Amino acid sequence: MDLKLNGKNCVILGGTRGIGRAIADTLADEGANVAICARNADQVSAAVSELEAKGVRATGDSVDVTQGEQLKAWIKRAAEDLGGIDILVSNAGAMAQGNDPESWKQNFQLDVLGAVNAFDAAEPFLGKAADEKGDAAFIIIASISAAVADNAASYGPIKATLIHMAKGLARQHAKRGIRTNVVSPGMVYFEGGVWHMVEQNMPDFFKQAVSRNPTGRCATPQEIADAAVFLASPRSAYTTGSNLIVDGTVSNRVNF
Repeated sequence: MDLKLNGKNCVILGGTRGIGRAIADTLADEGANVAICARNADQVSAAVSELEAKGVRATGDSVDVTQGEQLKAWIKRAAEDLGGIDILVSNAGAMAQGNDPESWKQNFQLDVLGAVNAFDAAEPFLGKAADEKGDAAFIIIASISAAVADNAASYGPIKATLIHMAKGLARQHAKRGIRTNVVSPGMVYFEGGVWHMVEQNMPDFFKQAVSRNPTGRCATPQEIADAAVFLASPRSAYTTGSNLIVDGTVSNRVNF
């Protein structure tokens, strides 16, 4: 299936590894131009070189997503470098698990305000793309933890905030053609990721967690990226305000 992404201009927050990198690679494989950011400048440079090798325009920079003005300035530069923005992906996350004030602050500043500031900066470019081409997309990577409350940790409620915000943005901008959708992964395994570290440091807990999933395994970043890229593509032009759960049915929630 042609996802109609060839020549689209895409901006990805947190695009050097894991889900974000898989999204960047998949978009580039579909012929889209990509701009990525992350904190590690060396990782950004290496990723940009590998993306350019796919034959698309690619750019990137070291950005602290918690610094709103820095983030907004980079998004505007990325739009200039690429020639606009058709797709914005908010994938950066703090991953703080505690219930202490600092964990709440870290998650809120990076996950929520990062998404808010990114959309604020990208909206004029997304609107222009929607006006000229009929479609533009904002994709947020959240988590199934948004609907799980085993304790009072900050991570889940912050992800729930993103889903609520996405629904509002979808309705607010539907007539203009800017779509907003969420992908909520379950356990995602990749080298250097959270579940890789859990496997190394708490192997018994890791085995127990994996055994709770009916599929008997974690997701790969590519499996999450495939869902995100499809939602971002014009093939999903009538899909907005959705929260797509990609968790192998580890959660027993029913959506209807």
